[in-house]
Amino acid sequence: MRRVGWILVLAFGVTGCGVNRQEKIRDYAEDGLHLYQCGDYRHARESFEAALVLAPGDVTLQYDLAQCYDRTGRAEKAETLYRDCLQRAPNHADCRHALTVLLVRQGRREEAVRLVQDWLARAPNLSSPYAEDGYLWHDFGDLPRARGRLEQALALNMRDNRALVELGLIYEEMHYPDRAMSLYEQALRYQPYQPDVEQRLGRLRSQGVGSPKPN
Repeated sequence: MRRVGWILVLAFGVTGCGVNRQEKIRDYAEDGLHLYQCGDYRHARESFEAALVLAPGDVTLQYDLAQCYDRTGRAEKAETLYRDCLQRAPNHADCRHALTVLLVRQGRREEAVRLVQDWLARAPNLSSPYAEDGYLWHDFGDLPRARGRLEQALALNMRDNRALVELGLIYEEMHYPDRAMSLYEQALRYQPYQPDVEQRLGRLRSQGVGSPKPN
């Protein structure tokens, strides 16, 4: 029997509720995350699907499963899961970003803009919509406007990871590597596991970039 078969058999075999069920959900989710981080998206997907059998409607698992479909080229299935996740949790920032990226990648920029603008209108006191709008303006090539949006996000929440990283990318493009390095350091201090950010920070350090000088 293929791996997906026995995983789902085990999932359906869990009866009742309580500790055993929660342990199974946790084990499948942890297995999925480990496999995903190793780049084994197909088997990670099977683990997340098994977890969802036990916890239907769990938005974190839906998002993780959608990421697996996205990574394996099944954009239509990923989009369906992203949208379902956002129906349940409209302010799920990672899910909304993933859907925005998918739409931009498919050339559906007007839809991506509407998605972010609707979020800004509904949640003007959250940092995440401003950070997402900053991402879009950066992608469109308008660095000053992107920078402004990201600074708005950080004014609302100085720990907003997407705003910190995206603003760091912009400062790199604007030839302020010291400022970028400071932002990457902050992002990793608040959210340590970010391989791409670690790589960028390591490259800047290897180039001898130091801390930003006071204005």
